[in-house]
This record gives sequence, structure tokens and C-alpha cells, in this order.
Amino acid sequence: MLEIRHLRTLSALRSAGSLVRAAQLLNLTQSALSHQIKLLEDRYGGPLFERKSVPIGFTATGARLLKLADLLLPEIESAEREVARLTQGDTGQLRVALECHTCFDWLMPVMDEFRKRWPEVEIDLVSGFHSEPAELLRSGAADLVIGSPYGPDFATFPLFRFEILVVMAQKHRLAAQRRLQAADFEGETLITYPVPETRIDLIREVLQPANIHFERRTAELTVAVLQLVASRRGIAALPNWAIKNYVDYDYVIAKPIGEQGLWSDLFVSVPEAQKQKAYVLDFVNVIREQCASTLDGIKLLS
Repeated sequence: MLEIRHLRTLSALRSAGSLVRAAQLLNLTQSALSHQIKLLEDRYGGPLFERKSVPIGFTATGARLLKLADLLLPEIESAEREVARLTQGDTGQLRVALECHTCFDWLMPVMDEFRKRWPEVEIDLVSGFHSEPAELLRSGAADLVIGSPYGPDFATFPLFRFEILVVMAQKHRLAAQRRLQAADFEGETLITYPVPETRIDLIREVLQPANIHFERRTAELTVAVLQLVASRRGIAALPNWAIKNYVDYDYVIAKPIGEQGLWSDLFVSVPEAQKQKAYVLDFVNVIREQCASTLDGIKLLS
């Protein structure tokens, strides 16, 4: 029998663009997703999509089922939100604080989509630099923080894993290297956001353990960081999604860090009293859905 989960699977395949990312979006293993698709294909007597096409190309059968998904899923999701409003109320506020400066690049479209779904919930950003975002949750100055997990005092929702790359000017002395090791940073000027060193993955995970000496310069905006890098004032370590356009247009070049790369995980943290609110859960879902379809090189966390 065709089920709602099957329609969600096809929709996730289309938005994620691959089996791997669709499985992450649906919180399934890749083998469980493949098994579900095989059962569907057995039922309908043929493939639902072309395995080797990038992006995924759907067969006539798959396209017809997607048309059904596009018709039914928005109605189901709308009904679920309406039921949540009836049981929990449809008003509230969501003051969002960011530990991750580069999250601005993808957060604005997420907030726009959330406002369409929850027009009566007031959503806003907590402005300014915050050295300890967790304190905003404790004091009630913020309702939700996007960044690192903050321990057992808060409810935490996983978002995704991303790679941190070093960006440098085209003619930097390290430009010819395939990847960078800790010793390569000796004596370099590292351009960072104005946050404590304990919150900078490159410093905490790579440079300090290797006792590497470096200079540090700060800038509050990503574009300012990259301008300094391009003018050979130093190097920076930034998420892969934040630098893609600059690398594609040869404004700077990017290099991985270490043999396995340097990866970081992103989470949503909220006070325990907020964790069951429907609009909070939906905000997390919107982030995961939109980022899975728009950000290259990320891995959704389960």
C-alpha cells in the first residue's frame, strides 16, 4: 500500500539530490531507504528514478507519484501545524541567537519559510556579539541558539556536519599544497571572528595541541574576513558553504586541514520548557530541509 512515508521519501530524494542526503534528511540509514524504494519499485513494476543521473531524474512513474506528493504533503503538513496550534496555541516568540557567524548566509531564507508556516509566531535575531550564547538561554534573553551543544541544561537538536577549510590569497606561500598540517600555520596571521579562541575549531583542535605560534586578527563580517585574506593580510578558516562563491570566482583559494579534514557539527539548543513546542520543532525541520537542498558538502546529523 502506498503510504505517506513513501511520498515523503520521493520528495526528499528530489530536494536532497542523492540517496545519501535523502537518507540523512529522513533520519534513515541508506540501506533502509534503498529497501523502501525497492519495495515501491517492485509494487509499480519498474524504476522510479535514474540511478546514474545527477541531479536525480525521475521516470514517468516516479514523476506521477511526485505529483501526488506535491498535492498531499503540503495539506498534511498544514493540517499537522493547525492541530498543533489548536492544542498548543498559535502565538509565541522565537528569539534566535547565533554562535556561528556564517549561519547568516542560509538563515534568512529559513526564517522566511518559517514565517509562512507560522505567521503568528514572532521570530527575530538577537543582535550583537555574544561571547557566551548559552547565557542568553539561561537569562531568557534568547529562546534558541544555533551553534555548539550546551550540555544537559538544554534540549539539543542536531542539524548538520560541515568541513572547515583554510582560505588564502591566490599567491600565498601555501597555495601549492594539497592540504595543510598544523606546522604550516607557524607564524601565520589567522583572521577570525571576534570570539574566544576556545570557540574556534582550528585553534582548539589543531593549533593549540601542536603548540603552534600564530598572530590573530579579527573582523566581524565574513566579507571583511575574505577581503583581508584576498589582500594577503592573513589566512582564515571558514565553513565550506560560506566560501564556495568566493572560491568559484577565484577570489581566494581553499585547502582542507589534515588528512581527514577538519569537521564541525552544528546544533540547535533551547531551554527544556521549549523543546516540545510545535513551532520550535518545525523551525528545526525547516533548517534541515532547506540546508540539505541548498548547501553543498554538508552531512545531516541524526
